[in-house]
Parts: sequence; structure tokens; C-alpha cells
Amino acid sequence: MRLDEYAGYDAIGLAALVHDGEVTPVELADLVVQAVAKVDGDLNAVVGLYPDVVECAETAHPGPFHGVPTLLKDLFHGDPGRPTGAGSRLAEGWVSQTPSELVRRLKQSGFVPLGRTTTSEFGVMGTTETLAEGRTCSPWSSGHMAGGSSGGAGAVVGAGIVPVATGSDGGGSIRIPAAACGVVGLKPTRGRVSWGPLAHEPLLGWGVHFVLSRSVRDTAACLDLLSGPYPGDPWIAPEPPRPFLDELGGSPGRLRVAYCWEPWSGRAAIDEMRLACEATAQLLEELGHEVDEARPVFSWEAFRDAMTTVWSTTTAHDVDGFARAVGRVPGPDTLELPTLRMVELGRSTSAEQLLAALDAAGYVARQLGSFFEDYDVLLTPTLGAPPARLGTYEPEAELEPRELFDSWSQLESFLPAFNATGQPAISLPLHQGGTGLPIGMQLVGRFGDEATLLRLSAQLEQALPWAGRVPPLHVASR
Repeated sequence: MRLDEYAGYDAIGLAALVHDGEVTPVELADLVVQAVAKVDGDLNAVVGLYPDVVECAETAHPGPFHGVPTLLKDLFHGDPGRPTGAGSRLAEGWVSQTPSELVRRLKQSGFVPLGRTTTSEFGVMGTTETLAEGRTCSPWSSGHMAGGSSGGAGAVVGAGIVPVATGSDGGGSIRIPAAACGVVGLKPTRGRVSWGPLAHEPLLGWGVHFVLSRSVRDTAACLDLLSGPYPGDPWIAPEPPRPFLDELGGSPGRLRVAYCWEPWSGRAAIDEMRLACEATAQLLEELGHEVDEARPVFSWEAFRDAMTTVWSTTTAHDVDGFARAVGRVPGPDTLELPTLRMVELGRSTSAEQLLAALDAAGYVARQLGSFFEDYDVLLTPTLGAPPARLGTYEPEAELEPRELFDSWSQLESFLPAFNATGQPAISLPLHQGGTGLPIGMQLVGRFGDEATLLRLSAQLEQALPWAGRVPPLHVASR
């Protein structure tokens, strides 16, 4: 199989080829090695492949995705005995000791993890540009960001290196790279995919993890295989009435869809994003849905302040715990300045301040929840602006946490509120801008209702397909 042929299949397609004996897991692993050698010099999305990729492929579990290669985000997705870097100099040389139920279920389903993808330092930044690993770009432009914190995952999927890669999302970190790299990125409902057995719910429940993919059907199939509680999980999402993959064959029905395109942070709207959102809304209307221009009403400033407290305290807890494990001291020689300032603020935050922030975020969550009493789905641009140029957000910038979140407020304002509510949200690569960069559209559903989002996403994928788009930095482009 040639690289361009390999990259034309999603994970379900590759699994079918393995099942039928047309390709072996070892041959697929070798194609990943070739793909990394071909394009990652430009992307900088792969921290490293494992030295024993052949053995990994030879011992793949005979699950539904038997032999299909994948890559793991280098943050919280540790594979015991493998290096884990967290995008930070603090973690240099660290070997993961922590099992991950997500990785276990991936392997049990037949996926073959072959290495690690780049991430922003401890997942803080919405771009993957670190002092530890360098800058990761979008497959669509060597000068623009892949997004973050799961930027490496978005880039390797978008560039055709693997069909599926793991990611996590505490404020948009699956959806930002999905939009910047032109792939599908679902943030599942809180409690849908377990963080067990050793990790509690990161970011006090705001953080979820899952995968980025090329197709809606891969997303649905992976959700079937990876979802479900681990014993003792603090939150459990409502069990779906049928497998998520089965939802794709059915009509979504006539849905009540709200849409809005003005950034909730009050920053200026970008015409390109507005036009793409309006075009999507018009398409939804043509597909038979009831579409209104409407937006949830809440205080962005109150939410931003609550988000700053939640992120700072939990980042301090994570970084200080990691520092004890590796025997290093968090400081300017081991952490980027924005991360260090967040750690310092988190250490100085009182329990009373943290509880007040959770109350404030909970109030916003209830305001958003009441909005979904009138609508089945909310449509927004995934990003409030096109993907930024590399270097726009510097890892050595002297920014306090509130300033950091303000600097991201135009790009990210449609995203983190749904980490606080726990609702499912998906980014679809429906459009491209005048410069050729992808423009993602976000669909948000009610808590626990990924089924509606997946049915609607499949309908949009059929109406406005993206599978044939090939970015300049792609294994089939050269």
C-alpha cells in the first residue's frame, strides 16, 4: 500500500482492510513511520515514535480496530513504561507510571499506539508552541498554529499520518486543533469517557478526553468503544439508548437550532467567521431544520474570572504533584512564564476563593442550560477568528493568568463555557477561508445528547463533505 492510498482511509476503512487480509498491522505501522519521516519535519507534531513499533503492531489486540495505528497526546494519556513529557522541560526524561483507562480501551479495541504527539505545556495554552518541543503548525499552513493543547493530535490526523489520535479538552483543547487542522473534534459529555483509574476529573470536571478523527463515523465508533464509567468515577454520563455508530443511519429529524457568531467576550467579530456561520445556518435551514439567530446571555467577565481561578488552582496542583514525582523544582528554568504565573496564582488562592469561583461558574452553567430548553442545538464558529500565526502567543510572555485568558478571548470565547456545563460539543471542518485555512463550525448539544450531535454532524458531512480536501502538508501531497 502506498502512503497516498493509506491516507485515503479513515480508521473504519483501515480496519476493514486488515480484517479482509489486504494489509497487515505491521505494514500499517511501517506506513506511519514513513509518514512521520515525510512530513513531520515541517509539522513538528510527533514527539517521538516508540522504538518497538513492529512489536506493537504484531501484538495488536483482535478488536474491531485490529491493527489500526494511533498516536497518544503527550499529556495525561500515559502508557506505563513509555516516556511522558507534558510539553514541559519539567518532565524531561520522565517515564509514565500511571495507567490510563482510555489507553487500555484503545488497545482493547485493536488500536495500536505507536508514539506521542505534541501538546502545550500542561495543556495551558491554546497553541502548541513550547520551549520543550518547539512549534507545531497546521497541515494547512507552515506559518499558522495547529491549535492547542492537542495541537499535535490535530496535525497528525489532518496530515494523514494516522486516522485517529487522542486529545483532551479543558477549555477547547480538542476543538481548537480540530478547527485549525481541518479535522473532526468532539468534546464528549462530562463523565462519558473515564479518567480512571488514578486520575480524578481534571480541572474539577471541566477536562474531558477523547480523540480527533477525519470522519464522523470514526468519532461515533470511538465513542462507543471508549465511553463508559470506571468503578468509582465521580460523574457518569447518561447511557445512550443505542450505539452511537447506529445513530448515523437515521435522520436527525427537524431540530430547533440557534446560531450566533459574535464572540461572547465582546471582542470584534471577524467577517469570515460570520459568513461561514451564516452559510452553515442557511444550509441547516435547507436541510429542514428550524433555525433562529439567538445566543445564550451570561456575563463573560464573571465566567472569565471563575475560569482563571479554576485553571490556576488545578494547574498548580498538577504541576506541583508532577514536580514531586520527577524531583525537580517548578521555576523559570523548568516552566514557561505563563504556566509559572498560573501556578503561583493557584498556590495563593484560598479554598473560599475556589468555592466562590465554582459557584460563579455553576450560575453560568445554569444560564446556558436554560437556553437549551428552547433549542436542541447551538451553532457557532469554533474559533472567533482564523487560526493565529505562529509566534502570536509566546511561551516566554510575561502574562498573569487573567491577562492570558483575555489574550485568547477572541479566538476561544465560544468554547470554555461548555467545559463548565459539561455539555457535548463538536467541531466540524465545514468551510475554508480565503487564505485556504480551514474554518470549523461548532455544534453544541444538551448534556448527555451526543446522539443528536452525531446525527446532525453526519447529515452535514454528507451535504458539505470534507474528505477530499488535502492540505499542503500531507503525506499524499508530495
